[in-house]
Amino acid sequence: MNSIAQNLIVALIVGACAVYAVWKLMPSAARRPLATAALRLPVPAWLAAPLHRATQASAGCACDGCDRALPKRAPDSAHPVVFHPRQRR
Repeated sequence: MNSIAQNLIVALIVGACAVYAVWKLMPSAARRPLATAALRLPVPAWLAAPLHRATQASAGCACDGCDRALPKRAPDSAHPVVFHPRQRR
């Protein structure tokens, strides 16, 4: 019985890791409809928050990191460009 319980626990851990990896590596265009369908089911609050974030369209490049990016500077602000010549030997 002990061996069966260990195998069951390992199978649950491996399955959870596989689901997590597939979810993280899945494109956001495929993740959005799955999250919307999952929110129709009764899910706990700790699982509903990431699903709500997954249903939102990304702000730009679909890398899902744009929502945490720093705000861009105003386009009229000057930014000096400095060129450093290579040292010749």
